[in-house]
This record gives sequence, structure tokens and C-alpha cells, in this order.
Amino acid sequence: MNSDSRNIKKREKANDIFITPLDLAKKHINLIEYNENDIWFDPFKNSGNYFNNFPNENKKWCEILENKDFFDFNENVDIICSNPPYSIIDKILEKSVSLNPHTISFLIGVNNLTAKRIEFMNENNYGLYKCVMLKVFKWFGMSFIVYFKKNCENCIDIDRKIYK
Repeated sequence: MNSDSRNIKKREKANDIFITPLDLAKKHINLIEYNENDIWFDPFKNSGNYFNNFPNENKKWCEILENKDFFDFNENVDIICSNPPYSIIDKILEKSVSLNPHTISFLIGVNNLTAKRIEFMNENNYGLYKCVMLKVFKWFGMSFIVYFKKNCENCIDIDRKIYK
């Protein structure tokens, strides 16, 4: 095992590209409450399974493989919806919050939904509005669709007490 695989959080570039099944991308999109004129944004377009199925033509995208880096993106958007690289999820959440949309929703691995990350989103006025657990064939473990909504309460409670 090389040091890069043990230090996944310290990677500068992720190598975790997994194409979201089309029916799952559509399911994810259909969970989102939106207004007709909302601007949808897919920061990790890849195959386009999200981008091509957004419900209107007000949409934007980034894709590092097409030289459009999410971390250089600074345009107005209302909804961020995608399957991001899990290995840099903290950086992705920080950038997403900085764009100030009303909705941030990602497909993430079950181990990526932590109290610390939910609290980070809460500190930035995003509550965990919906959460769906699911299994994708051949992907490691279970996954979550997380749907953070601006100025919203969490759908779950976080108890930080350590019980003995």
C-alpha cells in the first residue's frame, strides 16, 4: 500500500471517479425542491447524468477533465447537485457554501456524512433537510444523498455527549 492511499484526505488530486447511474441521478434530482427560474449547477459533470437531466435550461457545469475546475468557479447558482469526489469532500463543502446557493445536495459515501461536516454546514446556515441511504452496485458500502437547505433545521439530531 503506498502512502497516497493511506493519506487520502491529503491528496491534491482525487482519483475517485465513479459515474452515477442515470436512474440514480434522476432520483437525486427529483428530491430537490426548486423554482422554475433556479440556476442548477453540476460541479462534477463527467458523463452528464446530472447536468443533462436538470429540469430546466438554467444550468451550469464544471468538469476538471474538460479544464473547468470547480474551485475556480465563482458564478451565481441556486442549486448545487452532483456526485463529488469523496476524497476532498471538506474542500468541496467549503467551496459550495462560498457560492451561497439555497440548496446543496450531493451523493456521498456513508462514511462521508459525519457530525463535523453536518455542523460545518449548520454553522454556514445550511440544515440537513433530507437524507436518503442507498446502495449502488459495485460501489464501496452504502451511499447517502444529502440535501442541505439554506436556513433550514436538520432532519436529524446530533448528540455530542460521550456515553460510558
